[in-house]
Amino acid sequence: MELRGCCDTDARRHFCVVTETYPPEINGVATTLAHLVSGLRAHGHRVSLVRPRQRVDPSGPGADATTTLVAGVRLPGYRGLQLGLPAGAVLRAAWTRRRPDAVYVATEGPLGWSALRAGTALGVPVYSGFHTNFHTYVGHYGAGWLRNAAAAYLRRFHNASTGTIVATECLRAELAAAGFVNLGVIGRGVDSRRFDPARRSKALRVAWGAAEGDLVALYVGRLAAEKNVGLAIEAYEAMRRVNTHLRFVLVGDGPLGPAFRRDHPDLVFAGFRTGDDLAAHYASADVFLFPSETETFGNVTLEAMASGLGVIAYDYAATRIHVDNGVSGLAIREGDRQDFIAAAVKLATNPDLLPPMRREARAAMEVVAWARVVERFERLLAGAAREEEDHRDEHGSAAPGTGHRRRGGADYAEARGRALHPARAGADAASAATAVASGPDVSLYG
Repeated sequence: MELRGCCDTDARRHFCVVTETYPPEINGVATTLAHLVSGLRAHGHRVSLVRPRQRVDPSGPGADATTTLVAGVRLPGYRGLQLGLPAGAVLRAAWTRRRPDAVYVATEGPLGWSALRAGTALGVPVYSGFHTNFHTYVGHYGAGWLRNAAAAYLRRFHNASTGTIVATECLRAELAAAGFVNLGVIGRGVDSRRFDPARRSKALRVAWGAAEGDLVALYVGRLAAEKNVGLAIEAYEAMRRVNTHLRFVLVGDGPLGPAFRRDHPDLVFAGFRTGDDLAAHYASADVFLFPSETETFGNVTLEAMASGLGVIAYDYAATRIHVDNGVSGLAIREGDRQDFIAAAVKLATNPDLLPPMRREARAAMEVVAWARVVERFERLLAGAAREEEDHRDEHGSAAPGTGHRRRGGADYAEARGRALHPARAGADAASAATAVASGPDVSLYG
């Protein structure tokens, strides 16, 4: 998909976002969507939301005039997360009354399918977002045999949309190789005013049991199998063997939380944190341990760097784009557990390496803003809306399911190799154009 010049700022549009998760729920998808929605609204667009009802929502049809609430069912083991139920009739009625110029479906469940079908039936451009590697999650829950089926489901879902929006060039290349089509990249940003080393709190460190000069390692994310949190704990224990002046703080919760708290009473479990409180937790630590191997991006990596932490993470997704290995963090070869632990031990043994690394991490994030991401997102949605309008002007009406289709091939290939900041120029510029499409039964990872 092409990110065309700039969008016509005089044309105020109506965009609809369909999602199964949204703040105040706490996860990377919800955070990303909040920035995209607020950014589009700041540009003068009308943005409506369709999502499952949350516990905090008031009774009635919607939380506000722009939100349509639908039914959902709870996901076992994931407090606060839901699977949205189909709502095709509701969406067709709502979009017939007030037609959106484009729809963005952020999650691939039954609600997303019904939105995709409703938009297609009405001739509305419907984009999808590939936010979560669900096909890799199944292996962490004893269902690895479902991986290919999950990958085929995701491919079928996304290829039925106008186009699929992803976070990185590497992910686009990987999906293209697996047979996904019409892929566009918008990247991710970070709020460097909120996530700032200046929020470091001596009182918080004292509450953690960290004395002046002690190192504090931090993990932020769900305490779940797919996040590989056990490796972060192993790395911390190895760090403790060479430096006893060390604490480990885990922010977040999840299915593994009770077992971790039982087995590791020496760790600090801070639970879910948001806003300035979360920012203070980041800034009050020194080293960020993030061993997840299932991210489509990893917003927490950028938040940690903006907060001035020395990041240790696997070299893919956000780390590959933004971490200059040995300068602004330590990027570890994917899947190499021993190297991950060794990197953690290196910083525990040589804490003097941290101050320059932390300064470089902060400096790298000062040029990574959500504003640029919102602009790319806006161009894609507005470009599809203009195409659909041109088609209607030419033919009188949009043919259901055809008026909004994007053409494939080189005409819609986005320019490659534009780094999000100078530190990793070209690091994530893999070309999807050379990828070989896979058959319908092939996993995303072969």
